[in-house]
Formats: sequence, C-alpha cells, structure tokens
Amino acid sequence: MAEDWAAELPPSSATEPWSVATLNQWLKDCVEAEPALHRVWVMGEVSSAKPFPSGIYFTLTDREATAAIGCVVWRGQVDRLASLPEPGQQVIALGELQLWPKRGELKLVIWQLLPAGAGLQALRMQQLHDRLAAEGLFDPDRRRPLPAFPQTVAVITSPRAAAWGDIQRTLLQRHPGLRVLFVPALVQGDRAPISLMRAIAQVVVDGRADLLILARGGGATEDLSCFNDEQLVRTLADCPIPVITGIGHQRDQSLCDRVADWCAHTPTAAAERAVPSLVELRNRWAEQALGLKLAMDRYLQDRVDRVDLLQQRLGRLRPDRQWQRETERLADLRRRLSMAMQHRLDREQQRQQALNQALRSLDPNQVLQRGYSLVRDDQGAIVRRAAQTQPGDQLRIQLADGWLEVKVVPPPPPIAQLSIDLDPPP
Repeated sequence: MAEDWAAELPPSSATEPWSVATLNQWLKDCVEAEPALHRVWVMGEVSSAKPFPSGIYFTLTDREATAAIGCVVWRGQVDRLASLPEPGQQVIALGELQLWPKRGELKLVIWQLLPAGAGLQALRMQQLHDRLAAEGLFDPDRRRPLPAFPQTVAVITSPRAAAWGDIQRTLLQRHPGLRVLFVPALVQGDRAPISLMRAIAQVVVDGRADLLILARGGGATEDLSCFNDEQLVRTLADCPIPVITGIGHQRDQSLCDRVADWCAHTPTAAAERAVPSLVELRNRWAEQALGLKLAMDRYLQDRVDRVDLLQQRLGRLRPDRQWQRETERLADLRRRLSMAMQHRLDREQQRQQALNQALRSLDPNQVLQRGYSLVRDDQGAIVRRAAQTQPGDQLRIQLADGWLEVKVVPPPPPIAQLSIDLDPPP
C-alpha cells in the first residue's frame, strides 16, 4: 500500500521538496504495511513512566546499546497488564509499532508487559499453578488416604543423593523387614522430568507397591524446577498409587508437592510418614493392653462389690417373711373384694325389685283390674275426651275380662219444662 501511495508522489528534490506532513504520512504507511511490525516482542529496561488520563507513557531503553523507544499503554489496556511499568524494571513488552504523523514519533503501543528474568519465570509458574488449580488437581478432596501398614514401598530418587540413604535408614529403623522397591531417576536438570515420569510408570506397571515416595535432598530453587514441570505434575496426579513427596525444600512448595497425597519437608519425614514405627506400635499396644487389663480388673471388682451389697440387702430383707406378708395381704384383698361384690349384688337386687314394683303399678292391666276401662277409636287411638267422638263412631272398650264394641249415638233432646201458675185467675 505504501508503495502504491508513494508511486503517486513526485520524487523530492531541492526544487520540489516534500512537505513534513507528506513525509510523515509516507513513513506511517510504510510502518503499517510491514506485517512484522504488527506484533513485536521487545525486552528492555523501563527508564521513565508517567501516568496520564489517556494511559501510561514510558520509555524502554537498552543501556548496552544506548538505545530507547517510546511506549504507551492506553487506559483500557492497563488493567490487563501482568506487570505495570516501573523505572528500573527489566520487562518484556508485546505491542505494535505505530508512527504518529503529526509529530513524526515512532511509538510502541503496548498490549502486554511481562517481568523479565526471574519475574517472568515466577509469572509463568503462577499461571501454570492457576490453570492446574482450576482443573481441580490441588483440591484437598482428591487426596487419597495413605495405607496404615503398607507391605511394599516404592522410592523414586537419585541413587547418588543423600535422600536415598536417609530413607533407607529411616525405613529400616521404623519397620524392619519392609519390602522397598527402589527406582533410580534424575532429580535435577532438563532431563529430570522425563526420567521421573518413566520411573513412576515403571512403579505402576510393576504393581507391587502400596505407597510411592518421590524424594530429593534440599537445594537451590532453580535446582528444583523439574518438580514444577506440567507433564510431571499431571503424571503424579494420575498415579493410582498414593504418593508422598519429600523434596526437601521448606521455603515453598513445588507443584508436585501440591498434587501429592501427602507432602513432607524432608526425605526423612516422608519415610517416617510412610510407615509406622514397630517399636512405637509395640509400646502403644503394651500400654493399651495394660490399660485394658486395669479397666477389666476395676470392672470385675465393681461387679464383686455390687454382688456383696445385694447379698447384704437380701439378708436384711428376709424374703420368706416378705413372702408371708404379701400372701396375707393378698388374702385380705381377696376377702375385701368378695365382700364388696356381695354388697354390690345385694344393692342391685333391691334396686331391681323397686323397679319391678314401679312397673307393675304402671301396668294398664292392673288399672283395668280395679274397674277402669280403656276406650279406643276404630284407628286404635285412645279416646280421652268425649269431644274426640262424633255420633256414629265405632268405639272399642277394653275391660278387665274382654272387649265391647259400641256405637256413639246422639244425645237425647232436652225435656221441655212446663210452668204451672197456681194463682187463680181474677
């Protein structure tokens, strides 16, 4: 694009020079037309840094070559930086080269800023740690319990390292006769991760080990970098055998320490955690047996004392006399129950007689025997008043010795009264 645009420009000369704007624009187009300048990694030292509302402006210098370039991080990109620019800091910058035509300045627009050297390694380690943690490799719930009494323990370490001798002595002292499967491997250098992964695979294929110890003596932090290898950490996490690490670095834990089922600070501590001490177990069992014997003696003595106390109480109570008293009490209760039942029966019989007498006094037949009669109409209803009948009604009269059928007739007319005047006429 720059070539096409420049082809349209007349060549500059003393009589027909380019303007400053034309030159700067041509340089800007040349920079934008170069793909290699769209994504540039630059390492240098921050010599100055000033924040502005639009972003952070700073300068990257190369003191050995006495060179410098201006850089800018726009405000929207500042929160995404892994490291902020600080004067004197050695950094690695990722950005794009741009030329500003108005001032003819070449700027590196920064996308990301990483600390160089040890800082970069720490950043990469933190990023790896965060990624593995997000996958759940460091979750405490995934840690398996260690076997209480392993029969075979596999040890992976260097045969020339002091860690192997410490582990041997500790296992022999604590658990004589334990089967130990030693698998040599490199524990330092670039080839150490592959060597350790092969040793772990060999232990898994062998299938005899109940527990795996991955150990190394102490050393500098850079010597232990192999135990932060991602593939080694994943291999250790996928190991079907419980793992104890004894890498021997107390200042901080490696990623292998974090993924192991148990982490010890030294190889000796790893061996102590792997197997119980037979001497300590025997002493502990002897103490427990003695405590159990004393507890049983106390229990039996308490039971004997309890039996003696019950026998004394039994002698004071005299069961034969108590049985006699209870027998007499039972006989008295039976007698009182019989008397109460007889009294209740007599009272109910008297009440029954009184009820029978009352029923007999209310019996209609008894009333009829005394000369009374009972009048019923043709429907069987009792006639209590004369007003309930009409002339011509058929009535039935019940007497003491039978029934009478009668018919209601009208009453006879009243007899006329004659007045007799006894005085003689005048």
